[in-house]
Amino acid sequence: MTSSGLNRAPLRTQIRQVLVDGLIAGRWKPGERIVERQIAAELEVSQAPVREALRELEALGLLTSVPNKGARVRELNLRDVYEFYTVRAALEELAANQAVVKLGGDVSVLEGYSAALHVDAADIDPLAQIEHAVAFHRAMVSAAENRILINMWESIGVEVWTTLSLRLFRVDLQVNADDHDEIIEAFRTCDPEVGRIVRDHVLSYGPSADAVR
Repeated sequence: MTSSGLNRAPLRTQIRQVLVDGLIAGRWKPGERIVERQIAAELEVSQAPVREALRELEALGLLTSVPNKGARVRELNLRDVYEFYTVRAALEELAANQAVVKLGGDVSVLEGYSAALHVDAADIDPLAQIEHAVAFHRAMVSAAENRILINMWESIGVEVWTTLSLRLFRVDLQVNADDHDEIIEAFRTCDPEVGRIVRDHVLSYGPSADAVR
């Protein structure tokens, strides 16, 4: 795969990112078909990983599959994004409340990702910041040491929805980086409000409840 320039991630993930970028840029309109064979030819890969990426996006609600007609773009709205973030916020609030006990004030695992977020802001590198932001939250969720919780969090497509929301709603990279500092401080001091702080932080990425009424 030569055209995307993303060689660090697994092939399926790279293809999925190309598709998400196309959706955001408006390459495919709602109801339009994404031709598996065409994408494979453009990216110089076989159709199998393209098919896998399309299935992942369908599972996340971004595409619909029509028998014998392939994948078509689903029309998204603010409620879709809002519902994702309410679920993610609930999962991460629970994770934070459990992780703060496990970490016991040791925030070294989070500080490394936070530093990277600030570097990304200075470099004006939104893709790298998205990668590091997801890694930050994955580290926090993993620190809860709750296998079922971790699996549920991974299943909701955090990378994909974070990419969509940051590009559509949150474009200030410095604000994105700064927002994680409060979370680190809450974990460092074992703040009993850490769950609420994380929940509010996650919800701030998407549209408000008033916007979807």
